[in-house]
Parts: sequence; structure tokens; C-alpha cells
Amino acid sequence: MQALTNVFKYHKIPLLFMMLSSLFYVSFAYDLVRTDMSKLVLLYVALFVFAFQIIKISGFRILAISAILFRLLFLFAIPNLSQDFYRFIWDGQMIMSGFNPYLTTPDFQMEMGILSGFPNQVELYKGMGALSASHYTNYPPLKQLCFVIGNLFPGSSILSSVIGMRLLIIAADIGILYFGKKLLERLKLPSNRIFWYILNPFIIIELTGNLHFEGIMIFFLVWSLYLLHAGKWKGAAVVLACSISVKLIPLMFLPLFFGWFRTSQVISSTVEKSKGSFDCIQGNIYEKINFRKLIKFYAITGVTTILLFLPFFSMEFVDNYSKTVGLWFGNFEFNASIYYLARAIGYAITGYNEIAIIGKILPLISVLIILGFSFFKRNNSLPKLITSMVLVFTFYLLLSTTVHPWYIATLVLLVVFTNYKFPLVWSIVVVLSYLAYSNTDNSENLWVIALEYAVVLSFFVWEVIIKKKTASRPAV
Repeated sequence: MQALTNVFKYHKIPLLFMMLSSLFYVSFAYDLVRTDMSKLVLLYVALFVFAFQIIKISGFRILAISAILFRLLFLFAIPNLSQDFYRFIWDGQMIMSGFNPYLTTPDFQMEMGILSGFPNQVELYKGMGALSASHYTNYPPLKQLCFVIGNLFPGSSILSSVIGMRLLIIAADIGILYFGKKLLERLKLPSNRIFWYILNPFIIIELTGNLHFEGIMIFFLVWSLYLLHAGKWKGAAVVLACSISVKLIPLMFLPLFFGWFRTSQVISSTVEKSKGSFDCIQGNIYEKINFRKLIKFYAITGVTTILLFLPFFSMEFVDNYSKTVGLWFGNFEFNASIYYLARAIGYAITGYNEIAIIGKILPLISVLIILGFSFFKRNNSLPKLITSMVLVFTFYLLLSTTVHPWYIATLVLLVVFTNYKFPLVWSIVVVLSYLAYSNTDNSENLWVIALEYAVVLSFFVWEVIIKKKTASRPAV
């Protein structure tokens, strides 16, 4: 009893903000319709204010308890900002019924009546929407495994499957807290930085609340980075493959590891070449890239990824999966930035939406940027490697035709290990993209999108360009 009294005595202010946050999260989870934009924005902004106060004045234990508590508050809630979870449950039940989810669409399955045995199929089919129902699944194999595990949770209702998947996502966030803290300590950075991610209302709402599996992908990614820093690069390659097999995003980071196996030393006169290494002299700095380790790292990552896809493999799978992934670049558009500018120029010149052309050019630019950061940046330390990941993924999102809010979760985690803050700002203003759902036709207000990106790009330019130039100027 005395211990409890002391807790309230010495932690009154953090407990007050925890209580207020809990009430707001409950309202968000159980009493919010996504078309009610005034309530959505009010709750969202208030939760950020509370989170900032909690992080600023609380110790690690209170922060960790808060993070777990806020997630558990969503446990029995049906996601209210996204309908993707209906397809997740559908795919999981497909596998449990003995079918390969990559080979047919829900439309085909309903038309043929081949799934009459699994529960809630009509509600799931209607809930996922016509767009999802008409396309093949694009979710990688470990994500499909999560769908299956979620469906194994006791009960046959949609809510029981939601609870099962939500527990997996919460467990992944606890894993991120564990490895993120350990990695920050190895990098001699404040361990409380991990709460910029763990207690971020955007992360809690989009991942735990709306059941997006970026959290599980990020768990494997931060675990891989921890192993890499610990010198266990073979284990890091295996775990990185697991991250790719939840969501394909980490594939774009693979070229950045080219510089990881580079070592540098000061030379005086003669340089001897080492077997299995690429030698480069820059001034009096002698650099070696150990291609043997590099190739082994890529081979382990590639083979592990292939093995994880193998249970679903067929030529039909390859064809369906590649077409579905390609659709995201050539057909869909939401909350984009540079693409919308290019689209407006295309309309002005041709009078048509040139997404088919622009959707091919922008990914090519992304590839060139990735290659530039891979071969012209010295990513031979973890801070440098993660900084390159942040910038590469930022440019990728700015050049994408579709940027759903949860896509930026990876940036929010990675900046914890850098000195950048612009993704944290983005995690606040990204809520503006949900204003599209306040219209009956779900159309976007481009002025609102312009406001979102004006804020994000202003912070980006300040931190990445202006601040850097100012810091590099010699003192007068």
C-alpha cells in the first residue's frame, strides 16, 4: 500500500497524462467514425501533446508501462480507419482451408463458391471492398503466417481474429522496444529515444489500432541492425530476410549494405592488395571492400527470402504477384506529393492522367537515388547506414504515387537512431490525408495534401540541407 502511495505521490503528473491519454485512446478505438474529421483530428493532436509530456517527464519504467497499456486498450476494438484487416483474415482462412491465397482473387472465390466452409466469408468479402476483392493478394509469406496465427485465436468471429493479429503486433512492438533500447545503448545514445517510436500516437493507432503489420517488419529490421552492429552479420542477413518476407520495403535497403563491409586505414607509402577485396585509395585513406563477406551477406538474405516464399511458389504465383505489386506504381494514387505535381503538368500538356508513364519514371528515379547512396556514401558505420536508409526511404515516399499513412512507420523508427526529426513531424500531419474519407466519394482535397507536404518538406529542407550547411561553415 505504501509503495502504491509513493507511486502516486512522486508520479502525479505522468499518471495524469497517462489517464487522459487512456480516455482519449478508448474514445478513438471504440467511439470514432473515420468520417468525423473534427473529432479525429482533435483526439489525434491531443494524444501527441500528452505523449510529448509523458516522454519529457517520465522514467523508462513508466514509459514502457504506458506504451503497453495504451496498446492493450485497443484489444477488443474493430479497426476504424482501415478495412485492410478484412483481407488479412480472408487470406489467413484461405491458407487454413488448404488454398494458396496467391492464385485466385476473392471475387473468383466467391463466384465459384469454393470457400463456403469458412466463417464470416460474406461479411469479410463486403468489408474488404471491391478494389481488394478484385486483385490477387500482395502480402509476403511471413505476413501470411501472421494472418494464419491471428485466425487461430479462440473463437470464430471477426473480432477473435482481430484480437489474435493485434496481440502479434503488440508483441512485435515490445520486441522493438527491447532491441531498440539495446541498439541505442550500443550507439551511446539515450535509450529513452526509443519512445519517440513506441509512444508515438501515430504508431499506436496505425499499427496496433488499425492492424498494419509494418510493426512486425520493423521488429525484424531493428533486430537485424542490432545483430549487424554486434558483428553477427550472418544472423543479421537471416533476420533481414524475415523483414523482407513481411513487407518488401527492406529490399530497397539492400544496396546500401555495399559500404558496410568497407574498412579504412591511413596509409603512408605502399599498399598491398588483399585477396577477395576491392581496394580504393582516396588521398591517404586506403579502403577495402571485402567482397566475400558482401556476397555471402546478400546470398544468405536472398536464399532465406526464397525459402520463405517457396511453399507458395509456382509460375502462376510469380505472374500474379508481380502484376499486383506493379499495380501500386501504375494504377493507384493517394496522398502523393511529387507525383501529383507531375500529374498536373501531364494534364496541362496532354489533357490526360499520365500515371502509366509517370508511374514508370518515378520508380526509376528512386532506383538511381538508392544506387547513389549505395556507391557514393560511405555507409561503413551504423549511424551512417541508418541515415542513408532514412533519406533513401524519404525520397522513395516523396516519389511514390501512393503513400498511405502507415507507410511512414519505418521512418519514425529509423530516425530514433539519427539526429533528424522530420519524420516525427510527418507522423503528426499525416492525419490530414484522412480528410479524404470525409467526402462521400473519398476524394482528396489537394490543398490539404499540399499543406501536409509543405510542413514536412520545410522541416526536411531545414534539417537535411540548411542546418547541415550552417553547421559546416567555419566560425568567423
